[in-house]
Amino acid sequence: MRKSVQDLQSMKSNKERIVALTAYDFQTASIIDSYCDFILVGDSLGNVFKGEETTLGVTVDDMIYHGLSVSRGVKNAHLCIDMPFMSYQSSTTDALRNAGKIIKTTKAQSLKLEISFDTIPTIQKLGNAGIPVVAHVGLCPQSFNVYGGYKKQGKTRANQDYILALSKEAEKNGASIIVIEGVPDNLASKITKTIKIPTIGIGAGKMCDGQILVTEDMLGITPSPHPSFVKNYSNMRVLMKKSVGKYKNEVKKNKFP
Repeated sequence: MRKSVQDLQSMKSNKERIVALTAYDFQTASIIDSYCDFILVGDSLGNVFKGEETTLGVTVDDMIYHGLSVSRGVKNAHLCIDMPFMSYQSSTTDALRNAGKIIKTTKAQSLKLEISFDTIPTIQKLGNAGIPVVAHVGLCPQSFNVYGGYKKQGKTRANQDYILALSKEAEKNGASIIVIEGVPDNLASKITKTIKIPTIGIGAGKMCDGQILVTEDMLGITPSPHPSFVKNYSNMRVLMKKSVGKYKNEVKKNKFP
């Protein structure tokens, strides 16, 4: 049975770290499921799966297609799906319509939103409709053009205060989990200690309640350079090239089949 948001919240209370990874397809999901507490179908599929420079071109239909594929492979972990750029920012009505479509079709258990104070009412609206929200703060890739790239946030005291206040407001309005990306370790630690709901970090130090990485980054499938916070636990890109090269040579020399 999949983990619920309540299960993940209990893990924080019990000081048990949350293991999280991304997945965009059935095969990956079925492999990582038994090792993960939380699996995210991220709009990072725009970068990793579609080869785009940003996540901005990802659509609701993209998220549903990949979310449904992943959902078939997830039996143990909590399944969360990103709401893509402009699927929830224009109005709470649009957000509820798109969120309902994603949840009903994919059978995900929560949705992740890159939040600002303008989208706080959306957290409450979705929660009231029975849709748990994972709030994403710090470096929000959908704001790529505002930042001028994927740049670390929380460098100034004012920005740190903003991110902390936003996290507290998200919790107050019903967010179930907070994802913290690309902020200084001390800020992520302060948020984690201040709020009662779990925090899952990516490039935010070791003091969060859990950690998430893009699976293809962690396995060394995506080409270098990787973000500085990524640790490669394998070098699958090299292994795959060697295997394909061996297959090619055997076909050319008529050794296979």
